[in-house]
Amino acid sequence: MPTYEPHMPRIVDPTGVEGSPDPRPMPVSTADSRASTVEETEGEPLVDFEGTSNPYIDYQSIDLLLSLQHPRSPGYDEMCFIVMGQVKELLFRGLHFELANAQVQVREDSIENALEILGRAVTMMGYVTSSWDVLSTITSEGFSQFRDTLGTASGQLSFMYRHVEFVLGNKSERLASAHRNVPHVWPAIQAALNSPSLYDDVIALLARRGHEIEAVALDRDWSQPYQSNASVEAAWRAIYADARADNLLYRLGEALTSFDQQFSVYRWRHFVSVERIIGFKPGTGGSSGVGWLEAVTHHRFFPELWAIRT
Repeated sequence: MPTYEPHMPRIVDPTGVEGSPDPRPMPVSTADSRASTVEETEGEPLVDFEGTSNPYIDYQSIDLLLSLQHPRSPGYDEMCFIVMGQVKELLFRGLHFELANAQVQVREDSIENALEILGRAVTMMGYVTSSWDVLSTITSEGFSQFRDTLGTASGQLSFMYRHVEFVLGNKSERLASAHRNVPHVWPAIQAALNSPSLYDDVIALLARRGHEIEAVALDRDWSQPYQSNASVEAAWRAIYADARADNLLYRLGEALTSFDQQFSVYRWRHFVSVERIIGFKPGTGGSSGVGWLEAVTHHRFFPELWAIRT
């Protein structure tokens, strides 16, 4: 257990931070204006700005972002836990953006565009997985120093993670309902729960491309988790019988499988890391802890793409 108390450097005076979520006003540059600026500065970075901010701070609201870390205990490891949790939320935000846009491209039959987007999504998912390299440095003793301050807070309450799961088709009315009392979050969660997933739109694409898909797989209760379908498996089997680089449906299937695999690695790292830190203690949010996490490691978003391997 760390016996040294954390030193908290004061980075931002919160009294001067603009807390609005809206984009801050800032000038737009052009190629000509940038060239002119370089002539004026003789190639040195700009350092003189008017007002009480500068363009980099304003573009990404950096002062606001870096004033949102609030450890609640004297435990040394809590700052690491908070920062990495916020990093993961940002990464899930970016990941959801990519998956939602891949879904739009699939709906528009632009498979090549969807493949490009999914390539980034796979890489981003790998980056999220790597967050456990840092989180795993938190020891069991170090976590115990601040665990009580979490109350019933749990990663299962991450609405951004829930959006990622929902756009991929792993729906849960019960887990969604955890946000029904949050008026600025619930409408989007509810809409995601009741909308087709990326995979639902991929299946519709297979039907448009001439594969015989049962009606139950094309028009169903979108709020329910996707269940494997024999006609969808048959379609993928036919596609994989023509495994050529110029077969876009085959490449789409491989891209989805790569993403599913990387997500499974993330879940496994989560499970193993938590087991190392808290063992088989109950989770803070009411779950059984590692028992819950171990169960979800077996989930596959696109089950037919795994079944055809056999």
